[in-house]
Amino acid sequence: MNRKDFISTSVLGAISACIPINASGFLNNILQQLPLSDFEKSLSPVGRALEFEDYYVWCNSPIEGSDGKIHVFFSRWPKAKSMSGWTNSSEIAHAVANKPEGPYQYVSTVLAPRGEGFWDATTCHNPSIHFVDGKYALFFMGNSNGKLNTQRVGLATSDSLYGPWKRPDEPLLFPGNEGEWDDHCTTNPSFLKHPNGEYWLYYKSFDTEGYVNPKFEVKGNRKYGLAIAKSLYGPYLKYEGNPVIDFHAMGNNQQCEDAFVWYDGKFKMLARDLGVYGIDKGLYMDSEDGKHWSKPQIGYQELEKYVTQPPPPKHLNRYGRAERPQVLFQNGKATYLFTASQGGKYETASGFIFKIN
Repeated sequence: MNRKDFISTSVLGAISACIPINASGFLNNILQQLPLSDFEKSLSPVGRALEFEDYYVWCNSPIEGSDGKIHVFFSRWPKAKSMSGWTNSSEIAHAVANKPEGPYQYVSTVLAPRGEGFWDATTCHNPSIHFVDGKYALFFMGNSNGKLNTQRVGLATSDSLYGPWKRPDEPLLFPGNEGEWDDHCTTNPSFLKHPNGEYWLYYKSFDTEGYVNPKFEVKGNRKYGLAIAKSLYGPYLKYEGNPVIDFHAMGNNQQCEDAFVWYDGKFKMLARDLGVYGIDKGLYMDSEDGKHWSKPQIGYQELEKYVTQPPPPKHLNRYGRAERPQVLFQNGKATYLFTASQGGKYETASGFIFKIN
């Protein structure tokens, strides 16, 4: 990011933080100038999918199977656990539909917490499904104590989308040493096979000190790293230039999470915004080498820009925004954006799908 871009983005963030919510006219004039990416301009809303009466649904990762059907691997946890149940009660399930818009039918639970003594004892979350080297590779996050500090990225594999799935005895990627930028956890995996044949794994982390002692309105200190392997199964060695995404120099603890990375002539990334332009939008970035990324633009907006929703229920404090972006590819082309959002007919959370035109 050059100096001019840095200053303009920082000023915009400062203005947004200082203007009262009721000063909407002035702020709206500013927001209308926000840089919408071509990706955002290509989106049209399809609507909600994967709504279950007794569950919160999150992390919807789609893939087209050899059967021509659309398979989605998603996180879910009991409604009784409320939104925070993802930290200690999430499982990864499989659903299928004849077309991307749905309707989707639940097939089975693929990965469930294994209980005491396992690295994924208390939750299985953040699924990201890929077809690699003739295998289905399901990257995910597990933890062993229901808390963030034991989150680790893992990899399950199968010859079929219907399983059985080979579960890992050990995580695929561990945090850094004490005092390093990623010493707290590894989570939010995003994978691609590089054109040069290497296996690239992007992951979110943060250092313990910055997470425990936040000093800003946006809490924590999330950053993104890259790990590279010569085999799908690893070992994954962390890139010496990590973190590859770090917005903290903008001045108000700006961050992102939920990154999804793919290659389409150049590297492209979607992520959930945490302070660059707000907390209800998504970011879009691209890169020539997958290590040095462009200034973020807006990848998608809050749902009210696309659809009309009922007033937010009091128990849903993240209502109205789309998170965990994942892209469906058909014949090598990005065709649909799958996200997760609170709300829906059961007032929990579900998938929300956009068509990419």
